[in-house]
Amino acid sequence: MMKDLDTSNMCSHLQKKLLDASGVYHQVWLDIQSDSELTAVVRSRQLHVYRNGKKVLVLAGKSAPKLLREDKLSAKLQAMGITISAK
Repeated sequence: MMKDLDTSNMCSHLQKKLLDASGVYHQVWLDIQSDSELTAVVRSRQLHVYRNGKKVLVLAGKSAPKLLREDKLSAKLQAMGITISAK
């Protein structure tokens, strides 16, 4: 199931990292698309990721991802070598 996301208010750096096939967050985007427990909303030019209604991660264009709850999505980012800051 393809989930729609309004990217008009998303930071251009984040758009490239998330939506381009070579972007560092592209695998996260694919996971959001395929996992029915995950949803995402653009707020303040950042992508807020929720699992079962609870915020787990905030992705921004230029700053490090912010971890709000331990989740397999954040573990995947860390396994990819991406540094995550705790909120």
